[in-house]
Parts: sequence; structure tokens; C-alpha cells
Amino acid sequence: MNVPLGGGSIDVSLPDCDVTVAEPPGGESVDVRSAARRALEEPLGAPLAERIDASDDVAIVVTDMTREAPDDVLLEVLLERLADLGVAREQVTVVVGLGLHRPMTDAELESMLGPHADLAVNHNPESVVEVGTVGGSEVYGASGNASDGVPVEIGLPVANADAVLSTGVVEPHQYAGFSGGAKTVVIGAGGESLIRHTHGPETLAREGVRLGRLEGNPFRELLDEAGDLVGIDLSLNLTHGPTGVLGVRAGDGRRIVRELATVARDARSVPVEREYDAVVCGVGAPKDANLYQATRSATYVALGDRNPLREGGRLVVPAALPEGAGEGTGERRFSRRLREADDAESLYGELREGYDPGAQRAFVVARVLCEHEIVVTNSEAPDVVEECLMRAEPDVCDAVEPGSDVLVVPDALNTLLVA
Repeated sequence: MNVPLGGGSIDVSLPDCDVTVAEPPGGESVDVRSAARRALEEPLGAPLAERIDASDDVAIVVTDMTREAPDDVLLEVLLERLADLGVAREQVTVVVGLGLHRPMTDAELESMLGPHADLAVNHNPESVVEVGTVGGSEVYGASGNASDGVPVEIGLPVANADAVLSTGVVEPHQYAGFSGGAKTVVIGAGGESLIRHTHGPETLAREGVRLGRLEGNPFRELLDEAGDLVGIDLSLNLTHGPTGVLGVRAGDGRRIVRELATVARDARSVPVEREYDAVVCGVGAPKDANLYQATRSATYVALGDRNPLREGGRLVVPAALPEGAGEGTGERRFSRRLREADDAESLYGELREGYDPGAQRAFVVARVLCEHEIVVTNSEAPDVVEECLMRAEPDVCDAVEPGSDVLVVPDALNTLLVA
């Protein structure tokens, strides 16, 4: 069987093992361009013409290269519609929603956005302005006392715009349930304050903060509240599955996330009826560019609706890792906490007391490592893997013991394992 590695794939042969492959049902794919145009014509909520004036300066926040999305197509469709409404191209700034990831290079921007790369600026998380607070009495500080809420900071190109639009991908997310909607703007083009709180141990430990859950998810609710505060005029999002893009919706962020999450669940859910000695967690490009992103495949499997591993079972992640642990602020914080730790148990206990944004990935990785070994194979950075409390092996077959019951999840980030 094949699992992804970088931009290609590798053949995984485990002849001495009992192997089960988790294949989601998929769904019927759509043409992205025509589906995006139709989504703007039939929005969930008021049409764009009622949300924007021809004289407006417009900021369009797009995802960065850590999300697999045809941003060039979504952006072009938005620019076409804006032009129809009298908004000139010169009135538009495209803001790349980096969060705390590294800035994209000019070459990467051109590859992602094509002829519209000249409109793009990388979000600068240090050049932000506070636009208000969210959470109120439901937000608690380290002392356990209620606070006045969490400051919401937004990048200047977005804060200074007359109208704010966004693209995005609605896909399973470890904390928000599903990504997309307001998240692209308030996290991708926001400051550290909201990232620090939403990704902190108090929030991540709350009931309802989990992969695949939207209702009753306080992480998601804070993002949506922040989106209301920023004033996101319209989002254009898609979801995808094994067969490609499955749907595109435009309009109000909450509504499009709910609709596309339903499409995603139908296409990606795989029932798991027994437990396994090992799970091979496929990831591939762009998520296997660095260890920060690639470990998502392991934590999505172990901390999802249904952990398929037996006690002491291991997670095997084939990942290319051309960037090593990662080069952004968040990635460096993640790798530093893992490198400096003596073991997963002590690190998890330490991080429960708090951490800087970015280190939340070390927190959830440590949580998984307390129960399961993570083995990263086929990488260009085995030394980095070993330094970060995980084991490196040359190939998948080296990471799985003969005679094991093995579950292979070729697309672990986009497969929902359910009871």
C-alpha cells in the first residue's frame, strides 16, 4: 500500500503483520472555480454586494502554505466578484495568515497565488492593534480568577481595511473541531494574545475542545466571537476529502463551517471496531515539511474521537521534514520545549502550568507520548526527531514489530476515526 511522503508517496510493505487500511468513503468532487462562483452567487447570509462599497479598501486574508488549499483559485474568484462591484485591484491587499508560522518567501507566494502574488503581504504578529476583548467572565487566568476577557489583536493591514474577506479550509482541527471561518483571520492575522489564551492549557483542558467537535466547543466559540469583533464581512471556504474538493461555501463564517463540517464528516469518517499495536499515520506535503506540523497526524489519531491503539501501542509517522523542526516562532518554541525535557511525563506536567504560543504542540505531543511512542520514519532530519523525545527510523518496516496488528491511515489529518 502507498502512504504519502513529501510531494510523492512510499510503498509500505509489512508482510509479517496483520494490516488494516482506514479508507474514508470519500465523496463526489467538485470543480473549485465553478463551485466558488456559485457559492458567491448563493451565499449563506447577505450577498457580497450588500456587504461592501465600491470605494472600500479591502483586505483578503488567505491561508499560508501549511494548509493545502487552491488559494489562487479562491482569490481569483473573489477578485473577479470585487471587480464586478467596482472595487479596483489596487484597493485590495492580500494578507497571508501566518499566525506564528514563518513568513513565506517571494517564490512561495508566487507559487501559491500565481499572478496575484504582487498583492500579498505576510502577516506580522508584532505589528498589530487591539480591537477589543472576548470571553469576559468565562475566561480565567492562571490564578483561577475571572478576568475581563482576552484582548483581540489584529494585523494593521486588516485593521485598517474598510472590508475584510477571507478564504480558508474547513478540515478537522485538534482544538477548534474544524478549521476555517473566523479562524483564518483572528489566528492567522492576529497577535499573540488570543493565540496564547486559546492554545493555553486552561482552554485546551476544557470539556468540548476536541477534534471534530463544533457544538459546545469553547475554543471555537472564542474564535467566532473574535471574528464578530474584527468584523469579517464574508468568508469563502472549501472542504476536501480523498477524491478532491467536496464543497465550497461563502457567507457568514459560523454557517459555512457548520455546513462544510457536515460534508467533511460524511466523507472522512471511518469506524474503528478494535485496537491495534501500531498505527501508521500518513501526512505528506505540505504538513510534513517540519516536525511541528507532521506530529499533528499522530495527535489527531491518538486524541480523536476513537483512539485505535492498545495500551503501549505506537504511532508511526512517515515524514520528509526538509525544514527539520520548523523555522517559525511557534515551531522554535515547540522544539525547544521538547529538546530541553528529560521525559514526556515531566514535560507534560510542566506545560500544564503554562507555555508560550506555539508550545501547545509540545503540550499535546507530550500528552500522547505519556501513553504511546511516536516513531518518525523516512525523514531528512532524524537527529531532530531524536532530540525531541521521539524515535527516528529509516523506514516504516523498521518501526513496526513483526506479527503486529497494524492500522494504516494514509491521510491521518483528513480521516476521522470514530467509535
